[in-house]
Amino acid sequence: MSEFSERAAEELVQPIILLVDREEPASEQHGIAAAALASVQAYLHDPQNPDWRIWAAGHFAKSVRRADAKMFAKVLTAFPDHVLATVGEASAVGLPPMPAAALPKLLSKLQVSGTQLPPGAQLPPQPLTIVLNGSLEMSTGKAAAQAAHALFAWVLESKPAAVQGWLDAGCPVGVQELAAKEFKKGARKCKGPVIQDAGRTEIEPGSTTAFVTTGTITR
Repeated sequence: MSEFSERAAEELVQPIILLVDREEPASEQHGIAAAALASVQAYLHDPQNPDWRIWAAGHFAKSVRRADAKMFAKVLTAFPDHVLATVGEASAVGLPPMPAAALPKLLSKLQVSGTQLPPGAQLPPQPLTIVLNGSLEMSTGKAAAQAAHALFAWVLESKPAAVQGWLDAGCPVGVQELAAKEFKKGARKCKGPVIQDAGRTEIEPGSTTAFVTTGTITR
C-alpha cells in the first residue's frame, strides 16, 4: 500500500447527510446553507470529542451524501448523536468525524457524486454570508462541502465573542455565488480564511472555492 493510500485509509471524514426529497426538493442555496450549518453545529454540540481535534488538524475532509426522505429518517434514528440543521425547506444532518475507510453501512450506501438541487428560492441577505466561486460550476454537493469548509474555518479562526454573537443571533447564514472577477476581489479583501480545494473531485487541485464575509450581527 502506498503512503497516500495509507493516509486515506486512516483519514477521518465528517459525514453530512443532505435531504434531497424526490417530490419536492429544497432549493440549492437553502440546501448548501443547511449542510454548512449541520457541519459546524455538530462540532459545537460536542467540541470535546478528541476526533474533532485530529480531524481539524488534517484536511477538514467532509462527505456530503444525499438521502431521500425515507433514508433520511433512517439516519436520524440510527445516529442519536446527530445534529439536524434546517434552513427554509432544506434539512441536513451533521455527524462527528469517522474513519473514511470504515463508514457505517447505512452511510456508505448513500450517494456522494451527482447531488444537485434546483436553483429555486434565494436566501435573503444575512450578516454572515458564505461566498462561493461561481466560475467553478460546482454541483450542489460539492458547493455544500466547500461552504461547510469555509464556515468551519471561520468558526475555528474567529474570536470567541464573534462566534458567540453569531450563535446568540440564531446562526444566520446566507449564500452568495460570484463570478470569477468579483470572487477574486472579495477573496483578497476577506479578513478570514479563504478555502482552496484539494482537488479530489470535480475541480482542479488548489482551486479557490469559498470564504465567509461578515457584518454586524445583532440579536
